[in-house]
Amino acid sequence: MEFQQLRYFIAVAETENFTRAAERSHVSQPSLSQQILKLESEVGHKLFHRLGRRAVLTEAGAAFLDRARRIVFEVENAAKELSDHPNLERRLTVGAVQTVMPYLITPLIAELRTSHPNLLIDAREDFRSNLVRAVVEGELDLAVVPLPLAEHRVSVEPLLTEPLLLVVGKNHRIASRSEISINDLAEETFVSLGDSSSLASQIRTFFGDQKFQPRIGFRCAQVATLKLFVSTGLGISLLPQLARTPDDRDTLTYLRLTGSVPTRELVVIRHLQRYQSRGAQQFLSLLHEHVRTRDQLNATLPG
Repeated sequence: MEFQQLRYFIAVAETENFTRAAERSHVSQPSLSQQILKLESEVGHKLFHRLGRRAVLTEAGAAFLDRARRIVFEVENAAKELSDHPNLERRLTVGAVQTVMPYLITPLIAELRTSHPNLLIDAREDFRSNLVRAVVEGELDLAVVPLPLAEHRVSVEPLLTEPLLLVVGKNHRIASRSEISINDLAEETFVSLGDSSSLASQIRTFFGDQKFQPRIGFRCAQVATLKLFVSTGLGISLLPQLARTPDDRDTLTYLRLTGSVPTRELVVIRHLQRYQSRGAQQFLSLLHEHVRTRDQLNATLPG
């Protein structure tokens, strides 16, 4: 029995498809299928029901899956621990959602290039669901995502809680208002991130709780595009405080809603059973310090 066969087996079990498992494992589908057949021959049991394009675990396969995962975890953890010498370079892969990566993680990585040159960071920006899956599958050492989260295989560590701010163009009619309620926005056109965005989902939930139906006129994939729409007066939006930057002061105004103020909580997730390297622990400590520094900066920014 080969270690790589166990990885292939786990990939098929999690994707329920030989083709997707092969793509995830960066191997051809015939090669992966052949290795699964060899594994089944060695253990003496069929591990999958082949149901057309689906591959569903047999009873024996389900029993074997937990042990296979434990074996892979232990081998990978042992390799990481052996390579995690205090005097060696420390490489880790960090993920974050689109409304966090450019405003929190990217500036921190840039700082670390000078202050901690031995800490080598690879970064991945993606949607929350993809990042959670990547942490579970071992592709990421850690990720910064917003709550809510429903995944029992990861540890969840609070990072920060921040308000969602109303953002309007500098020349918008309500830009100078000191108090803005949701009812004041009934006639406004909103700019929103796409439906796959966790921020867009959270804003929809908040508006739903407030019995408010916004009129969405524009949808964007990136915060930078959303800000451009808002700055040119085409609409208004809600953005997390983290997205407010000094460059916005000439074109955008950020306002707090009165009454029930929407917030979001960001957390750091890591796999419960994977070895946490010194590099990951060091990065997490530096991330918390970076958040505290950014909070102080945000306190000095005008609306």
